[in-house]
Amino acid sequence: MKEAMNQEQLAKLQAQVRTGGNCSQKEEVVHRTATAGDKKLQFSLKKLGINSISGLEEVNTFTNQGTVIHCNNPKVQASLAANTFTIK
Repeated sequence: MKEAMNQEQLAKLQAQVRTGGNCSQKEEVVHRTATAGDKKLQFSLKKLGINSISGLEEVNTFTNQGTVIHCNNPKVQASLAANTFTIK
């Protein structure tokens, strides 16, 4: 025996079966700390063969806009073979 179903009841049942909700699921944002980025940078610099340069008391960096960035007692590292200098 087949029973005829009311269209309203059928629509209710279909709405309950729906999966996934009404919103798309958002990805969880992974926050990375500054120390993780610093470790990656130090590892990359180590591969380049960077050496520390001591005895520098100040560093002046000149920008394209004509301004000067001045650093007192910086930590300077250099790799002359890779033409790379870092200033902390």
